[in-house]
Amino acid sequence: MFLLQSIRIALRALRVNKLRSALTMLGIVIGVGAVIAMVAVGSGATQRIQEQIASIGSNLLMVLPGSATSGGMRMGFGSTMTLTEDDARAIATEIPGVLTASGSIRGTAQVVFGNQNWSTAIQGTAPDYLEIRDWELDSGRFFTQEDMDGATKMAVLGQTVKDNLFGDGEAVGQIVRIKKVPFAVIGVLARKGRTRTTRSSSR
Repeated sequence: MFLLQSIRIALRALRVNKLRSALTMLGIVIGVGAVIAMVAVGSGATQRIQEQIASIGSNLLMVLPGSATSGGMRMGFGSTMTLTEDDARAIATEIPGVLTASGSIRGTAQVVFGNQNWSTAIQGTAPDYLEIRDWELDSGRFFTQEDMDGATKMAVLGQTVKDNLFGDGEAVGQIVRIKKVPFAVIGVLARKGRTRTTRSSSR
């Protein structure tokens, strides 16, 4: 009985103060909507950061070579080649907890196919690099230890390079020129989901 009476009093108050009731309802709707929007934005940002960390490798450790000095100015880490493939093998075999290790050397160059060319980062790596970076292939394959031992000129292209050189055409099986040296395209990396300069891996 008391509950029914309270409901009647509340409804009567709402009818008497229509404007105040409407403004109160509007404030509640805006407040709830703002909270939902903020939670959604926060969740989206968290997911985005997690995806970026996953694309880099959450358990990845990069070891950079030393720094060179020229004219009294330090050039920064990686400006001199003090690490070798033997160092990468030693890290993989002698340090507990390291699953695998791969050497890498990076530069920039024009990649040319026919009358098309694209300036991109070039990265020389080892077969384990694909697993280390948790990269996937869209088509073709990655190079193997046998390819490295035979110094076979092979390249795996990123999606940006592939799109700019071949468009909708097939890249695997084609020949591209990197610094005037012909390389056979054996694979194309899957798109990473964010805009970036994709790498060409070559030996």
